[in-house]
Amino acid sequence: PFNIKFFHLPFKKGTNIMKKTKMLKKNYEFRKVLSKGKYYSGKNIEAYVLENNKKDCNFLGLAISVKTAKAVKRNMIKRLLRENYKILENDIINGVSIVFLWKKGIDTKNAQFNNIKDDMNYIFDKANLKIDKAQQI
Repeated sequence: PFNIKFFHLPFKKGTNIMKKTKMLKKNYEFRKVLSKGKYYSGKNIEAYVLENNKKDCNFLGLAISVKTAKAVKRNMIKRLLRENYKILENDIINGVSIVFLWKKGIDTKNAQFNNIKDDMNYIFDKANLKIDKAQQI
């Protein structure tokens, strides 16, 4: 009775489908990256970057202090961080663990999509994590 048609968005030949990024969940995983990783800082976020043994995937950790804001605002910041990372994911190299932290003392009103995107771009450039566009083609 119902005539439902599904359509698939065509991918251009040679474009990368989204990488597989796994989330850091365990306390010891966070501690390892925070203690041995290299520190980078933007205006609103801080990042610790550490190479991992997995050459085909990245690990992402998000940590927002309880003192920053109440749960709703903290979760909004985490969603913004996750979404910005997802957009930039194909532009960074494989085999790294990254932990993003919201800076202490920074007002949560600065948690805007474009502010976080600019910070992530700055951090990825500073850490030399970006894939050269010439290499990708």
